[in-house]
Amino acid sequence: QTQLFGVLLAAASNFLISVSLNIQKCAHLRLVCQAEQKPYYRSKLWCCGITLLGLGEVGNFTAYGLAPITLVAPLGCVSVIGSAFISVFFLKKTMRTADILGGTLTITGIFLLVTFTPNVPQELTARQVQNYLVSWPFLVYSILEILIFCILLYFYKRKAVKHIVVLLMMVALLASLTVIAVKAVSSMIALSVKGKMQLTYSVFYIMSVLMATSCAFQIKFLNQAMHLYEATAVVPINFVFFTTSAIISGVIFYREFQSAALLSVFMFLFGCLLSFLGVIIIAKKKKEDHLQVPFIDCGHIPGQKLTGKIQPDSHCSCYGTLNKEDDLVKRQS
Repeated sequence: QTQLFGVLLAAASNFLISVSLNIQKCAHLRLVCQAEQKPYYRSKLWCCGITLLGLGEVGNFTAYGLAPITLVAPLGCVSVIGSAFISVFFLKKTMRTADILGGTLTITGIFLLVTFTPNVPQELTARQVQNYLVSWPFLVYSILEILIFCILLYFYKRKAVKHIVVLLMMVALLASLTVIAVKAVSSMIALSVKGKMQLTYSVFYIMSVLMATSCAFQIKFLNQAMHLYEATAVVPINFVFFTTSAIISGVIFYREFQSAALLSVFMFLFGCLLSFLGVIIIAKKKKEDHLQVPFIDCGHIPGQKLTGKIQPDSHCSCYGTLNKEDDLVKRQS
């Protein structure tokens, strides 16, 4: 029952995040249309959206303490498909066939994930976290991850390689540490609330620092990717990389598939594949709406009299003419 509650909480939290993002986008669009511009943080609509975002993130944090990482992380696709469908109501966008197909595949994948995720104990004590930290599978995994991250960071800093895969690979490597720390901190807080005090152990504060640090650098590289590339490319690739790294970290650190049957593992991975495919289809070729301007407004030109609209013709390079006292412009045009 605890795991089921964690699943429902994760799904509801991600749906809440998708609602908040659409509300924030709607607030920004309304501010652009207003004659008197004001900061976005003074908008009540934007404040409502950011509040919902905070509630969604708190719900996700709690869900990591109630359900396995291998189940909570893939449920991030709920925010992607939720955003695609909610934008029809908030932003008046058109529902595409790709959205319906992608949503169907993603929902099918979620069903398989929930059905075939192994039921593992979720009461995670500080002593268990300490034992996991010094286990040889995690030590080997940590060394490999640090080596790969250092190589990527070298190419990013020294060689100025800012390819989307390089940036999002670094985000994914940091995210694997983030989800490990988030689950440990959330579980220890939940046990402490129940009366089994875990906050006196030093590992709780070590994990809290790891969570904050890895999350901060993760946001830095993700913002860099969003600045350089289209969201339609960043969102699906980041989701696939993040989910894969989170599942691997959950399997290695928390041993969540240690006693799982081969069929359950296969169906779980198939559910992940369907979710990945659905998110990619939804995000593919989705472009932002731009303000449609009927003609190019060049403003008033001193000393000149406008004779026609400044409207580019698709078949010629002429942008209109201006009256002049001499016939030079007429002969040139």
